[in-house]
Amino acid sequence: MLKKFLVPALLGVMGASLAAFAVPAAAQGAWPDKPVRLIVPYPPGGTSDNLGRLVAERLGAKLGATVIVDNKPGGTTQIGTELAARAAPDGYTVLLGAVTAFTVLPHLRSKLPYDPKRSFEPLGGIAEYLSVVAVRKDLGAASLPELVALAKARPGKLTYGSAGQASFGHIAGEILKRETGIDMLHVPFKGSADAATALAGGQVDVLIDGAAVPLAKAGRVVPLAAFGAVRHPELPAVPSLSETGIPVKRPEGPGWGLFTPKGTPAAINERISKALQALLQEPETQARLQRISAMPDWRTPAQLERAIQADWKFHAELLPAIGIRPEE
Repeated sequence: MLKKFLVPALLGVMGASLAAFAVPAAAQGAWPDKPVRLIVPYPPGGTSDNLGRLVAERLGAKLGATVIVDNKPGGTTQIGTELAARAAPDGYTVLLGAVTAFTVLPHLRSKLPYDPKRSFEPLGGIAEYLSVVAVRKDLGAASLPELVALAKARPGKLTYGSAGQASFGHIAGEILKRETGIDMLHVPFKGSADAATALAGGQVDVLIDGAAVPLAKAGRVVPLAAFGAVRHPELPAVPSLSETGIPVKRPEGPGWGLFTPKGTPAAINERISKALQALLQEPETQARLQRISAMPDWRTPAQLERAIQADWKFHAELLPAIGIRPEE
């Protein structure tokens, strides 16, 4: 009698246990069944934020999900990047990773709250950053040579803004100073939007940032050169930096990529990566990216990882050479 009772009971318990294990598997197979968070480690309104919102919109359409932009600025991208690294690796947190977080900050800070080489899974490179050298309207410089001449006549008097310490604009400004022999004072802001507003308002003299492009098109600032080897598609009459004869040092990798926390299921990463590649091949997406100073530059996860390694070495040599040294 006891045996007859125990067998059905045990079978019932085993069946319930198997059902319990089946629930997470089914839930995982249903991904995404809730909104996906895209962490943008910059404040609203700048180039990175505009890029993040475009990617969120187009990626959500590809995945059949809602992708919500979560701006987490601060610490020169450190705060948002740390938040993404500590998030659950369940596919519902994605980071818009900037070159600053992965290949610049590691050379400037002895301790980071994330490991740029081990805390994330690369999903793919998105775009290269194409910024513009612009000046305030009443500065009196209509070309890059004129700016250089003015700065040499007033050493240490001109100011240049940036999106923050060790940001692309800061590094670009130091490169320009080094290659031309001029001296300008760096003024960091909380993001590209704030720096561009300061330029338009005359609080700083110079800005090297894509956020200056809309202001230039509106006639509020004077564009002098695209900071790269090609002209900016939104300002075709403005020469590239290479056309001015000034050498340009640029990293090899894209300015932005997508990443998930380490341990995110491979199937989810692959799905996001394929969706990202598909949207970057769309002419509409490419045109919209160019309008916000982001030149489409798709990299596979493996290519992105190799580019990060190359850029790591690039900045290890460049930063000390241009006077940007580790913090104490």
